[in-house]
Amino acid sequence: MNKKHLDFFKAILNRQIDELMRHADHVISEMSSQRIQESESIDKASAENDQSLKLKIRSRESLLIQKIQQALERIKIGSYGTCESCGEDISIKRLKARPVTAKCLYCKEEEERIEKSNKA
Repeated sequence: MNKKHLDFFKAILNRQIDELMRHADHVISEMSSQRIQESESIDKASAENDQSLKLKIRSRESLLIQKIQQALERIKIGSYGTCESCGEDISIKRLKARPVTAKCLYCKEEEERIEKSNKA
């Protein structure tokens, strides 16, 4: 992968992580202010449900931040764009669709087939 492509994906990944961190800060401050209001609220069950949903979303965002950091590390060490399973290049089209991916489409589909058959 050439430097132009690496710079392009690095910018995308950094922008995504910045957005997620800003959102996390917003959610945390919102949850803090909501706790104060909860003591005055009549419908505590609804507030608790809302809190639970926000925590689930925050957990997913946290996992995505980890994946972004891993992708940025792969850029740094020079392995970004190479499938971690087969060693082949990951297509630019796939990376544009999912910049955090570490597997080519074929290997990812194969992994999902195996997971699906193990669940059956």
